[in-house]
Amino acid sequence: MSVRKLKPITPGQRFRVVNGFDAITTDKPEKSLLAPLKKSGGRNSQGKMTMRHRGGGHKRRYRLIDFKRDKQDMKATVLSIQYDPNRTAFIALVEYKDGEKRYIIAQNGLQVGQKISSGAKSAPEIGNALPLSEIPLGTIISCIELRPGQGAVMARSAGTFAQLMAKDGKFVTIKLPSGETRMILANCLATIGAVSNSDHQLLVSGKAGRSRWLGRRPRTRPVAMNPVDHPMGGGEGRASGGHPRSKNGIPAKGFRTRSKTKDSNRYIVERRKK
Repeated sequence: MSVRKLKPITPGQRFRVVNGFDAITTDKPEKSLLAPLKKSGGRNSQGKMTMRHRGGGHKRRYRLIDFKRDKQDMKATVLSIQYDPNRTAFIALVEYKDGEKRYIIAQNGLQVGQKISSGAKSAPEIGNALPLSEIPLGTIISCIELRPGQGAVMARSAGTFAQLMAKDGKFVTIKLPSGETRMILANCLATIGAVSNSDHQLLVSGKAGRSRWLGRRPRTRPVAMNPVDHPMGGGEGRASGGHPRSKNGIPAKGFRTRSKTKDSNRYIVERRKK
């Protein structure tokens, strides 16, 4: 993983920091694992705008990712590491012994030609998916299920990882990337290793046009609005606009929005850091 700082030969390349793409081994996706991806432009089924600042962007095709890793006790070979425009992490194309090809989220250090597997009998090595009960304490894990058979839902973004802290009966305790410590059923699957492309956070866009390519439209600063348009609007001269909050009036910094009566609160040992 590396990043490159471009020479400022144009205004758009000044300050621009791009991914080195050292880990990428091919630029052609597997055709059988592509699906069409429709853009909503922030509109609902009635055509009304329900999410602002969305629209445009480059056309994409969705890569079908195997989050469930349900082909158990069968070895697969990593054929290539690829870029996925729909997520921050890199993805790996793997081929199983029976000839089936699948995409999985690539872990840091996953190499072309490496053998991976999933299931309770798998070794706790990078890229292998095991039930949490079979993973040694202190192991760095990612792509974690919240319910058995649901498929990975946590720690899937570039560079993220969790750590297995303790085992107690049918539950294990893990520390999540947010700093939250929570209990999860021990028969849920998790993948060994941290997610690839950990340098993603170091990238610098360089120009507004790149945001448009990603489907993000311009956003007006709330303090530049009138009081009728936003709680932070109005004021004489360059008034800063009061306490930071959303257009609906919900405070933006430090205000907790999680329901106090949520059923899963009992599984949280320690809340995430403020």
